[in-house]
Amino acid sequence: MKVEERRFLAAPSRGEVTALLLLPPRATVLYVFGHGAGAPMRHAFMEAAARGLAEQGVATLRYQFPYTEAGRKSPDTAPVLQATVRSAVAEAARVAGGLPLLAGGKSMGGRMTSLAAADEPLSGVRGLVFFGFPLHAAGRPSADRGAHLASVGLPMLFLQGTRDNLADLSLLRPLLTAVTPRPELHVVDGADHGFRVLKRSGRTDEQVLEELCDRFASWAGEVTKA
Repeated sequence: MKVEERRFLAAPSRGEVTALLLLPPRATVLYVFGHGAGAPMRHAFMEAAARGLAEQGVATLRYQFPYTEAGRKSPDTAPVLQATVRSAVAEAARVAGGLPLLAGGKSMGGRMTSLAAADEPLSGVRGLVFFGFPLHAAGRPSADRGAHLASVGLPMLFLQGTRDNLADLSLLRPLLTAVTPRPELHVVDGADHGFRVLKRSGRTDEQVLEELCDRFASWAGEVTKA
């Protein structure tokens, strides 16, 4: 399956960044896919998720944030990250060919997308999908980082593992009950923040990813059918 490399202006002060467009035949939706803090767009999980989604008819536009484009380890400031999300959505709209748009990402990429959407609507985006929403720092349970979700106003799908040390489900569940429209929470038993499972679970990481992509595609069909 062909991957097309593209470039777009991330933020006026940060210059251009690279993006990868994976557009399968008979795609039904395009997902704007931000990466995690320590895992750029070519990370193994990002690659595998994009290909798994493509098999389900979901196109993806993976993109770099300016700090990863420059080879730095420390993330950009939140305003720069959110500006990059907006620019990525605009680039996705240019290449979508009329496909409905979803946005979100892995960990930090997802959270920055939700923060951007809570601040101002993301033009053309029908819903948000999170691969491991980072609700709090490891070992420091708190729901504060999710307070903005009530202001997003879009359908949202949270894909979370029970062993995720960045998202205590006992905090995430009640937080989502106060959000309208009510988000969907899909929980993977035994999965950590990277959706890895222990051998004794009887499942493989590949099987978990297949489950995630199946649920994503099913949810996307429901959200974009109107």
